[in-house]
Amino acid sequence: MRYYPIFVNLENKGCLVVGAGEVGKRKIQSLADSGAGHVTIIDTREPDPEMAPLLARPDVDFYCREFADSDLDGKFLVIACTSSEEVNWRISNLCRDRGILCNIVDQPEKCSFIVPATVKRGDLTVAISTAGQSPAMAKRIRKELQESFGDEYASLLSVMGRIRPLMLGLGLKTADNTAVFRSLVDSSLLAAMKGRDLDAVTEILKESLPEPLHDNIPELLDGLV
Repeated sequence: MRYYPIFVNLENKGCLVVGAGEVGKRKIQSLADSGAGHVTIIDTREPDPEMAPLLARPDVDFYCREFADSDLDGKFLVIACTSSEEVNWRISNLCRDRGILCNIVDQPEKCSFIVPATVKRGDLTVAISTAGQSPAMAKRIRKELQESFGDEYASLLSVMGRIRPLMLGLGLKTADNTAVFRSLVDSSLLAAMKGRDLDAVTEILKESLPEPLHDNIPELLDGLV
């Protein structure tokens, strides 16, 4: 199976998680953190007390009962984490028939998508997939990448995100904007941010940014270096 890599916008989308065990709780948290419009949880057991902060969110609902076919109504994405093969296949088949994205944890043959191992640093997300052949290998690669990508990547992306609207506000040509962004990425800015060298970071920004933005440098770096 070859998978098409994609990052999905879950804003205003209804999601369903069937099974709220240890794996299910991680899936629920990741959906909520990813901005899902609403997350519905179905489990035959009462929720663990540690789930209280998550269940207090207005965009999360928990129902202590068996899964019903109608739970799929209006859902964009479904994740099942149950120990029942029968329930998992039922959910998988129903989602296939309705054209709903479906993931059955650790059972790629029942899935329309699989969830990759990820490394996150702020707005940076690096995804690793072995097409379901070896989750252990994906985890090993994730560990190696975690050591390679530090928090400085999150800081750099935050700075770039702050710079973008200011650059676009100058009304320059697309080629000029592209040249500035590439100059920043190819500079030693990342290393300077890793070393928390404010003077070096400031100097690099002055060298790369158009002069009208030089007065904005302090606010660009506020809270980041």
